[in-house]
Formats: sequence, C-alpha cells, structure tokens
Amino acid sequence: MAVIHRTTLEPGKTELLADWLPGRPWYRGGPDAPVLEKSGGFRLDDPEGEVGIEFMVVTDTSTPERTAYLAPLTYRGAPLEGAEHALIGTAEHGVLGTRWVYDGCHDPVLVTEALALIEGRARAMAQSVTDTPDDEVTRSYDGAALAADAFTPEPSDGEDGTRLPVPGGLTLHVHRVLTPGGGTPPLPPQGALGHVASGWPGPDGTRLRAVFMTLRAR
Repeated sequence: MAVIHRTTLEPGKTELLADWLPGRPWYRGGPDAPVLEKSGGFRLDDPEGEVGIEFMVVTDTSTPERTAYLAPLTYRGAPLEGAEHALIGTAEHGVLGTRWVYDGCHDPVLVTEALALIEGRARAMAQSVTDTPDDEVTRSYDGAALAADAFTPEPSDGEDGTRLPVPGGLTLHVHRVLTPGGGTPPLPPQGALGHVASGWPGPDGTRLRAVFMTLRAR
C-alpha cells in the first residue's frame, strides 16, 4: 500500500516535467517552457512497497488550446540501474529524502503493474489519499493471460505517444497527449485488446475523460 505523505517535494513534479517535456517527440508546445498545472491521475501499488508509481495528468496552460499530457512516473530511493536516459530528475522529499524520478515507461515495476491493471489483477488507487481506490479509472482486457513477471521495457517515443513491446506479442500504447471524448467512461479504440481510461477536471468545471493506455496485438 502506497502511503501518501503530506510534506514537501523540492523541486516539485510540475517543475521537473516542465524541463523534461519539451524534449519529447509528442510535445505539442512551442519553444518556450510550458506552464504546467497538475490536473489529476491515479496511483498503483508496488507489491514490494519500494517504488512509488503514479500516472499523472498535467495540463499546459501556456498555449491557446490547453493540452493535457499523461506522465507515468516512478519514484525511487536509489537510482535505477541502466535507466540513466529515463531520469527526469531528482527531488528532495520532506519525509523520504532524495527521490529519483523516472519516466515510468522505462521502469519495469510500473510497466508490470500497468499490465496487471489492464488485466484486472491490480487496482487503481487515489492519487492523493492513502489506501483509497480510484473508481473513476476503468479498464478492459480480452485476451490470454498476461505475463506477471517483471521484464526490461524497451519503449519507443513517437509523435503519437509511447509504444512498449510486452510479452505475448503485444504492444502497450501509452497515450501521452490526452484527447477527451469517447463516451462515459471512454471506450477503447477499435481493435484494442485492452485499455485503461480515466478523467480529470476541465477549465470550465466539466469533467474531461480519455483513454490513457491501449493494448494491442503487434
């Protein structure tokens, strides 16, 4: 169970992401650094209790049309060996000390638990409340049993997001730019074997919803 500490984090998550986002191929902003606000998301529990796992929605408010991005993040108490290229930055946590913050698509713990969520073996948890399920997160899966063991992810980024080959001849597509729509709850794209969807608040008090991840055959 992930424990949510009411404490400080310096620099903050949106500060780290504002420096990191412009270098991504799916970034939609201009040459200036984005102005980000935390909009929502959810967490997953690491069965070993060592790694923090968060799927964070941040909105860039500096562009004429607000753009919502999905940032899967992991928080570790020590560097992840071989993942220097995926390090977003380090931050000082008021309780836990130095935390290494990674693009979670490169972290085997996050990817393994994301597949468990899609299959229904893991449950999405509230982003900011300890031991509380997030019932707005929906998922589906229609396929053979997914591998439960951790593996070394080899993601590739493109203009439409991040794609991860996973065991069983499947590909996990992480939708980095979130496009609201698709029903309540949002339905998976045609041909998808599985998906995860959720929502976040819009600027006018409405609730925006989108598919966050899609699982397909390669």
